[in-house]
Amino acid sequence: MRSNPANSRFDVIPEEVSAWLDEQGYGAIASRQSVGGGCINNGMRLHTTSDERFFLKLNNAAPADMFALEVEGLDTLRVPDGPRIPQTFLHGRDFLLMEDLKPATRKRDYFTTLGHKLAAMHAHTNPQFGFPHDNYIGATVQINTWAEDGYVFFAEQRLGFQAELAQQCGYLGGQDVAAVKAIGARLPELVPKQPASLLHGDLWGGNAISDEHGEPALIDPAAHYGWAEAELAFTSMFGGFTGEFYDAYLEVRPLDAGWRERFPLYNLYHYLNHLNLFGTSYLGQVKSIIRKYA
Repeated sequence: MRSNPANSRFDVIPEEVSAWLDEQGYGAIASRQSVGGGCINNGMRLHTTSDERFFLKLNNAAPADMFALEVEGLDTLRVPDGPRIPQTFLHGRDFLLMEDLKPATRKRDYFTTLGHKLAAMHAHTNPQFGFPHDNYIGATVQINTWAEDGYVFFAEQRLGFQAELAQQCGYLGGQDVAAVKAIGARLPELVPKQPASLLHGDLWGGNAISDEHGEPALIDPAAHYGWAEAELAFTSMFGGFTGEFYDAYLEVRPLDAGWRERFPLYNLYHYLNHLNLFGTSYLGQVKSIIRKYA
C-alpha cells in the first residue's frame, strides 16, 4: 500500500531501543541515517559502536497494536522456501526494531527467483480464509475474521468493508455500495475456486526489496490467508514487476486460464482502500471497475 503523506513522523529514538542495544552488547548508537520511501512510518538505519546495523521504524501516531501485528505478520511469512523476511528484535507502541537487510543491487535473476519463492509461499495453505487477528493495510484496518468460504471472505471483508468505509467518508453513494456488494455476490461465477494461501497482502513494488546479496526480500506486510490471484493482481497495480516474475511464478504454481483478466476485480479492494486513504484521485478507477463487473 502506498504511503500516506498526511501522517505524522518523528525521529526521536525510543529509550527502550537504546537500552536493548546496550543490554545485548551492541553498544551505543554511533550514527543514524534516515531512509525515505514511506510516510506512514519514519525509517532509519542505526549503526552501533560494535559495528552492527539495525533498521528502526517509528510512528508516534501509530495505532497501539500496529507494530505488534506487523511482527505477527512477518513471523508468519517467514517460511523456509519463501522470500526472505527480515528478523524482528523489539517493538513497542510507536516503534519496531528489526534486521537491516542492507539492500544491494538486484541480481540479474531477481524477478525469476521472486516468482519462484512467492509461488512456494502461496503453496502454504490454510483450511480457512483470514488470520488470527485483524491487521492493517497501510493505515486502514484489514478485517481477517476466519471464514471457510473464500467468496464470502472477499465479498464481505474486502470489497464490502471498503465500500461501506468509502460511503462513510463521503466518496461513494448508496448505489455504488450496492453495486460493489452485487459484484461480491457474483464472485463464484467470476473467480475460480482457490485455496486459502499464505499472502503478504500488500505486495506492491515498494515492498519487494533486495537483501545484501541482491536476493528478493519482502517488507511491510498485511499478512493473511486469501486468494493467491489477488496477491498477483496487486503486483500489477503500480508496476515494477517484470514478465519474468509472472513466468517464473507459473512454472511453480500454474493458474487457471484468464488470471490476468481477473486482476481489476481483485484490485477493486486496493483501489477502494486508496480512495479511502488518499481521496478522489482514485475514484475514477473505482467507478470504472464497478461498471465493468456490476
